[in-house]
Amino acid sequence: MTDSSTVSTLEVRKDNWGQTRLVNEALDVALAEHEVLLQVDRQALTANNISYAASGDALGYWGFFPTEQGWGRIPAMGWAQVIDSAHPEIAVGERVWGFFPLSTHLKIHAGKVSPARFHDISAHRAEYAPVYAQFDRAAANPIYEEAREDQDSLLRGLFMTSWLVEDFMEVNGAFGGQACLITSASSKTSIALGHCVRQRGKLSSIGITSAGKVAFCESLGCYDRVVTYEAIAGLDAAQPVVMVDMAGSAQVLSDAHHHFGVNMKYSCRVGATHYDEMGAVNGLPGATPEFFFAPGHIQTRSAELGSNELMMLLGGAYVGFRQYCDSWLQVQRTYGPDAVTEVYQAVLAGKTDPASGQIISMWDAGAA
Repeated sequence: MTDSSTVSTLEVRKDNWGQTRLVNEALDVALAEHEVLLQVDRQALTANNISYAASGDALGYWGFFPTEQGWGRIPAMGWAQVIDSAHPEIAVGERVWGFFPLSTHLKIHAGKVSPARFHDISAHRAEYAPVYAQFDRAAANPIYEEAREDQDSLLRGLFMTSWLVEDFMEVNGAFGGQACLITSASSKTSIALGHCVRQRGKLSSIGITSAGKVAFCESLGCYDRVVTYEAIAGLDAAQPVVMVDMAGSAQVLSDAHHHFGVNMKYSCRVGATHYDEMGAVNGLPGATPEFFFAPGHIQTRSAELGSNELMMLLGGAYVGFRQYCDSWLQVQRTYGPDAVTEVYQAVLAGKTDPASGQIISMWDAGAA
């Protein structure tokens, strides 16, 4: 049972994400200068979070919220309330959106404060991209709607990744590709990418998924075509393509590269929904697969366009995607550590309904 004097956090083994534990610690209410205490009350739990675990060492996600050796705290996007503040520019009661551990609370050392956002400038954050330590202030967000906090938890972060991937391909002339292959087509990050590709209208999009999810993916209307993983060999190998791999399956990546050969013009690795099929992908024909690092492209485009213009473009596109999701996304809420652990295991095993969005709170219902 959660209570206001305890910090409850769900942790996973770094070498076995199916092994979890609940860590309960006394809440340290003493604040040093510029420290802020956040009460986390809702977070999204999607296949995206499994991707954070999959690349926890390679991209540094395990370092955001350090803990005991061998254990990790998976980052999740969501909302929190400022319940105490030792920073003169951050008020108690403020609503903020950002990355949090699967926990009831987070204490940060606030800095880089502006009307729109502030950052955690704790020493352990210094080596990581600033965007991951950023907390957006709801009061300054022109598209904030309290009634859409669940959707924002589920969609906003993953949409940013997909929008940046599509923008990266666009500024590079799609590397000469004519179609975009998108694996794990039922995942929300893939759906967001399919939506962005369709909105741009330059590439055709081919969603690739398991047989049981073809009908769902077709119903979304964001893909020009949907095929199963087994049907990759039936695609037109003469057509130049780009590939955005959300699945992380070494076999799927190999199948696609060997089928398209030199016509695989760009190969981007983003997710790991098929984390249990990961493996070496060296020496494949066509473009060399590479991880897409969203913060790097944010920095590049911010320098080119200006950060305000970039955020306006992204925000406008996100509002359109959020409205599009109204037609199919069903939010499911879960409260309390035990129930959250069950949902985490279901997401890890890929057993959740792709039309559902899991919103979790480590607090018992009504306690936060």
